[in-house]
Amino acid sequence: MWIAIDEGKTIGEEGSEGGTIIADEAYEGACRITLEKNSEALYSITCGVYGLMVHTAFALFLDEACTKYEGMKRELSTVIDSECEEIEWCESFVEKW
Repeated sequence: MWIAIDEGKTIGEEGSEGGTIIADEAYEGACRITLEKNSEALYSITCGVYGLMVHTAFALFLDEACTKYEGMKRELSTVIDSECEEIEWCESFVEKW
């Protein structure tokens, strides 16, 4: 189950990419994903699987950013819940997003 980081208190704060956090969630204590608005026309989605990888993707529009955010969340939760090969998954994930 995805839960808001710090009960949603990070919303509105500055994120790792220097933008304003508009969504920030964690899954099973194993990964995190954050959506930031960086400027008038740029959004960043930063995610990480603890102890394995960190990746940032970008989008020009909010709807594109939200679509990427939700897609990345689905893939992150799938890998956490599975027994897949982590290194191969990381390479595939980064290439896709």
